[in-house]
Amino acid sequence: MKQVVNVKRRALAANEERAEALRARFADTGTLVVNLISSPGSGKTTLLEATVRALDGELGCAVLEGDVATERDADRIRALGVPAHQILTGGACHLDARLVEGGLEAGSFPEVDILFIENVGNLICPTTYDLGEDFKVVLLSVAEGDDKPVKYPAIFARAEIAVISKTDLLPHVPFDLDAVREQIATLNPDGTILLTSSLKDQGIDAWCELLRSRLTAKRRAQG
Repeated sequence: MKQVVNVKRRALAANEERAEALRARFADTGTLVVNLISSPGSGKTTLLEATVRALDGELGCAVLEGDVATERDADRIRALGVPAHQILTGGACHLDARLVEGGLEAGSFPEVDILFIENVGNLICPTTYDLGEDFKVVLLSVAEGDDKPVKYPAIFARAEIAVISKTDLLPHVPFDLDAVREQIATLNPDGTILLTSSLKDQGIDAWCELLRSRLTAKRRAQG
């Protein structure tokens, strides 16, 4: 058991080194980097589609898509005229800094204002790995149930932003929004909670305003 722990520590240490190099790279270009994490089917790609539509003509965006197989999510983003590269993990349950580094090289992205990294659908494994991002965002769709924050506390504690997605379904599913707010506030008192329905274009303005303010703050901090 000790050997397994030590191997994991070495892997995480190597990931941290690469993540810091990526963070320096993004600082040089003034690019805001957002790591989206959720279980499968929570609406990450649909949120990204709504986001790039809302920011079209204002901010340049690019997307790295992480999946076990298929190019479907990247194809959806490319259809909107936004650069996207699919990272296929071949079974791995998360992205790491090495994969992001390789995805950036393979994607040959131009310099953009915001880079979105859509992680592999999983609320556990992606939590541990730093990808050089500015902040993590966790999505929770109302269709998943209101117990996810207490079942998967690590990601809800570490993600600066929690997006409650598919809120147009609230009248049709048993989801205690107040209880979820309380759970998340307990795990991350300084976090921000946003309510969205990408299909109904609800909450997208507030989400985009958060992205604008974070981008502005990052660039001001860099002088």
